[in-house]
Amino acid sequence: MKRLQFIIVCLLIISINSYAQHRILPEPVSANWGSGSFFINKQTTIVTTNNEEQKNLSALLNSYLQQAIGYPLPQANSRLAKNIIELQMDKQYDTTIGDEGYRLTVSPQKILIKANKASGLFYGIQTFVQLLPIEDLLSIKNKSTFKIPVVSITDYPRFAWRGLMLDVSRHFFTIQEIKKMIDEMVHYKFNLLHLHLTDDQGWRIEIKSLPELTKKGAWRVPRTGLWWDRQPPQPSEAATDGGFYTQEEIKELIKYAAEKKVQIMPEIDIPGHSLAAIASYPYLSCTKLNYQVNPGSKFYGVDDDALCAGNDSTYVFLEKVLSEIAALFPFQYIHIGGDECFKGFWKTCAVCQHCMKENNLKNENELQSFFIKRVEKILQSKGKKLMGWDEILEGGFAPEATVMSWRGMQGGIEAAEQKHHVVMSPTDYCYLDLYQGDPAAEPPTYSMLRLRDVYHFDPVPTAVDANLILGGQGNLWTESVPTFRHAEYMLWPRAFALAEVLWTAKEKLNLNDFIKRTEENLKILDRANVNHARSFYDAIIIPTKDAKGSLQLEFDTEIDGLEIYYSFDNTFPDQFSSHYNKADGKINIPKDAETLRVITFRQGKPIGKMITVPLADLEKRVKTD
Repeated sequence: MKRLQFIIVCLLIISINSYAQHRILPEPVSANWGSGSFFINKQTTIVTTNNEEQKNLSALLNSYLQQAIGYPLPQANSRLAKNIIELQMDKQYDTTIGDEGYRLTVSPQKILIKANKASGLFYGIQTFVQLLPIEDLLSIKNKSTFKIPVVSITDYPRFAWRGLMLDVSRHFFTIQEIKKMIDEMVHYKFNLLHLHLTDDQGWRIEIKSLPELTKKGAWRVPRTGLWWDRQPPQPSEAATDGGFYTQEEIKELIKYAAEKKVQIMPEIDIPGHSLAAIASYPYLSCTKLNYQVNPGSKFYGVDDDALCAGNDSTYVFLEKVLSEIAALFPFQYIHIGGDECFKGFWKTCAVCQHCMKENNLKNENELQSFFIKRVEKILQSKGKKLMGWDEILEGGFAPEATVMSWRGMQGGIEAAEQKHHVVMSPTDYCYLDLYQGDPAAEPPTYSMLRLRDVYHFDPVPTAVDANLILGGQGNLWTESVPTFRHAEYMLWPRAFALAEVLWTAKEKLNLNDFIKRTEENLKILDRANVNHARSFYDAIIIPTKDAKGSLQLEFDTEIDGLEIYYSFDNTFPDQFSSHYNKADGKINIPKDAETLRVITFRQGKPIGKMITVPLADLEKRVKTD
């Protein structure tokens, strides 16, 4: 009898622990798992109210469930005794969870999601959907009942700003594709979409008072080669590649995003990165020359892509642009770029030099600061706040500007020291256009940002007032991202890591546990046909040289539990090939070998990509790394 009791207790512990190995992402503040389950079936009722927001959220929950389990649930106003799912607004404000937090309770009789605000209920719904049993979802064909584990969750975000940026200038993405991105990002509790709408390669938003911006600035000659290696526009070549969003389309997108608790921040990148605008209206530059929209060919420092900062007509132009942008986007911030402005033409521009002399500006950095401050006044007159990349610190900071720090954390630190708000977005952790695995096995881009690197991001530097750090943001620049499928590949799963570090309490972060939950969520992405990378399974190749200058290699992996096999003899390695142990350290290269091949296995099956690299390329990596 005692032995039977012991077995029952063990089974109960195993059952509870299996619930603890959940796939909720980002990790909640607290989750207390119990025994037993709530069973969703066709009689399960969603309780609705007369509150319009709650009714809409109940309908949204039902649509999620229908997609997941294959049938809608009945909805009713009455609270039945059991087998119900209820959304409830707290009558008394719960200060613990704030505006975006929620409490989710699953008992055998009832699922209750409580929150102070509709945004909290929305995020509670996202967590609830993640409680659906993945094995059942993947074999839904013959299922009519779905089991939800008993649990009590209290959850709220660490940061209010949890953003992703999509560059729609370098490559154009449709409204439907952006909506799909919104659908994907809200599942992991992102709440801000930053659209990089203008750059040298395209102007993507209708400005009714300036029609040439989309008539000419939205289009460039078609090219598909590597970015910066492309042929410049040729005489009489038709500009047929591109597109733009009408103001009506933007209004529809903003409404769609708002329903998913996402705010959209527009970026009009000025004074540099303005070649598409200058191609539309040549008077905007210092040189006044006729340029074409850039198709991805080298031009920096050759073509004049900066607005003339000394010319009053530039500010008349910006007044028109920003007036329409401010009227269109309800979000409080407008991002004005301010990065990578080539100032060489300012130095030889009589108008700019006269402006500097008249305003006692010592150099061109101060001229850019003068420009930014004038733009800030335009935005303030429209009831908006200015945000810019950390270059806006140079030459003097605009009085009320907010910095988005991309060149490391230092720009954000300097801004915070001056009591300005900051969004941290450093390349070392947040640039999702970088390589995420070995360059030999990835589409071409530049530099490296692995999944584990993103997970180690902390937006709050030491000795900085944490109240000034609004949060963080991942940026997907699209020079090397020509399609939305590839945008998804670059976003996921690295955006999982970013979602967790921006939502979850710092002390709750755990990389190994995160990897387990990532693997479960990738199954859901597979089911939804969302593209994603699996590069974190790949081997990491570490080339060095010994004292004699001979190439040596070490291998590593991002995650634990993988085995590494390799070959130098032009064969494809498998589990019977040379096996690498980390204790082996550096391995020597066989004489006359030309090519390395390496692959990872887990539990006897290949899991990473086969990476094939000429040894000559590894030699070059040693010189540049």
